[in-house]
Order: sequence, then C-alpha cells, then structure tokens
Amino acid sequence: MKVKFVERNYKIADRFKEVMSAKLEKLDRYFGASASATCNCIKQGRVEKLEITIKNKGLLFRSEVTSDNMYDNIDLALPKLERQIVRHREKKIDSKKTDKKVKDAVESFEFIEEMPEVKLPDVAKVKKFELVPTQVEDAKDAIERLGHSFYIFLNAETGKVNVLYRRNDGKYGLIEAEV
Repeated sequence: MKVKFVERNYKIADRFKEVMSAKLEKLDRYFGASASATCNCIKQGRVEKLEITIKNKGLLFRSEVTSDNMYDNIDLALPKLERQIVRHREKKIDSKKTDKKVKDAVESFEFIEEMPEVKLPDVAKVKKFELVPTQVEDAKDAIERLGHSFYIFLNAETGKVNVLYRRNDGKYGLIEAEV
C-alpha cells in the first residue's frame, strides 16, 4: 500500500511514519498493493488529530480521530477503518451469495476483535424537490435559515448539482457532482 503523509501544524517523526506504514501494511490483505493511503496529522491547540483515508478501485474508507497523542490515534483509527472495510466486504459477499470459502477468508482480523454489525438501517423517509439554480451564498443562507447541516442545489454558476454542508469546524464544505 502506498502511504502519503501530510503535516498541518504538526511535525511527523520518522518513527511515526515507520509505525503507521507497518500497521497500514497489515490492511493489504483486504486490498493488495494497489491501494493508497493518506495520513493527515494535524495539531489543533493541545489536541492531535489523525485522518486516514484509503482509496482502492473507486472505494474510499476514512477514519478521523483526536487525542492528546498521535500514537494513541493510530490505535483508535485503524479499528474504525477495519470495521468499515469488513462491513463493506461482508455486505458484498452477502449480496453475491458466494460460497463459504470466500466468507471464511475474512474471519481473522488485524485490529478488531469481532465481526461488526452489517445490517444497515432502512430508508425512513423520501423527499423530492425541484432543483432551482442557486448561488453558493444563497445556499449558505438556506442552511442557516432551515437549520439543516447540508443543502442540495443546482449551482447557477456551473450548472452542476452541488451539496453544501456544515463541517465540524463550523466552516462550510462544497461537493460538486460530476457526471
């Protein structure tokens, strides 16, 4: 697995890179060598934040954790990632109704102790609405006015479907859909 490290207000030690790379290599059994991981190490005041994103064949797995120590973050983030990977793989196996041999291949885990729950909740409500061309500034106003955490709109400038969402840091994020 190719690993890229990104520093933001945090100096990454060589030892940390070695430990992180070695632990992420253990997840190669789920992907093979074609996967790539990005480790963002961020210092926010006294808190250290680790964001790990793994990309493989169009799939994306992500974990974000914070603590007082970046090494502790490794032990918090990797089980989260492995649970996501195993849930996805189990869901894929169940949907294909494959044989027991393939299912047994994921019975031993690296960072988690037991199989995570695979059942996803049902869709409780369906909403339909018309996409009206809107400016990004107007979408920000709509989020504030409605009290929602996201807003879907047709961007008047680009003509593409966008999702504006409120981030954990209080700022906004914008997702632009490509077809």
